[in-house]
Amino acid sequence: MQIEKILKKGHKYRILLKVGSIDTYEEIILKYNLLYKKDISSDLFNTILNENKFYDSYYKVLDLINRKLRSKFEIENYLNKQNCPNSDKIISKLESIGLINDERFAKAYTNDKINLSLDGPEKIRHNLEKLKVDNTIIDNVIEEIDKNTINEHLNKLINKKIKTSKYTGNVLKNKLKVYLVNLGYNYSDINRALENITFNDLSSEMIKIYNKLKVKYEGNTLKLKLKQKLYSKGFSLEEINNFISENL
Repeated sequence: MQIEKILKKGHKYRILLKVGSIDTYEEIILKYNLLYKKDISSDLFNTILNENKFYDSYYKVLDLINRKLRSKFEIENYLNKQNCPNSDKIISKLESIGLINDERFAKAYTNDKINLSLDGPEKIRHNLEKLKVDNTIIDNVIEEIDKNTINEHLNKLINKKIKTSKYTGNVLKNKLKVYLVNLGYNYSDINRALENITFNDLSSEMIKIYNKLKVKYEGNTLKLKLKQKLYSKGFSLEEINNFISENL
C-alpha cells in the first residue's frame, strides 16, 4: 500500500493510500518515517492501528489537562473509566514531561481556592486528600497559605453573617464558629478573628424583647409569647427559663 498524500486533521494526520486511508498521529509518522510514496506493509498498517489506540487515549488526557490541571489520581480514574489498556504508559509519559505533577497541581488548586473562593485551609486539605495527593505535599501547600488572606476571609465572612443573622450575643458567636469550621477554618484562627468583634449582651437583648411584649401581653400569655420569640432568636431553653424565672 503506497502513500499518495498526507493531510493534517487536528491532532491527527490522514494518510491517503492507493486503497483507502488511515488516520494517525505525528509521533507515529515520525517514528515510522511515513512519507509520500512510501509503501506500507500489512504488518506496519496493523502496528499503526494498535499504536493509534495509545495516542487516542493520550490526546484525550491532554485535552483534559489543558482544560484544568488534574491530580494523578484523577487521571488514573479517567483512564480506568475509558478502559484504557495503556494507562500506566500514558501516566509515565505525562509524568516525564511534567504534565502530571501532584505538587504543582496542589499549589495551583490551593491558589485557586484561596483567591477565587472563601474555602478555609482545612477544607482545602480535605479535598486534596480525597484526590490522593501525598500528605507531605498537602502540609507544605497549606503551610504556604498567606495568614493575612485567611484573616481577610474570616473578617469578610463574619461581618456578612452578623449583618444578616437574626441571632445575637453568644448564640450568634457560637453559630459563627460552627459555620466557619464547616468552611474549613481552624479554631485558633476563628477565635483570633472573633476577639475583635463586639457581640450584644444576651440579657440586654432579652430585656429589649421582653419590654416590647409586655406592652401587649401579660401572665401566661406573656410567658408563652416571650418563650416563642426568644427561642426564634436562637436563645437556648435554659437561657430562656432562667430569664423568665428572674424577671416574671
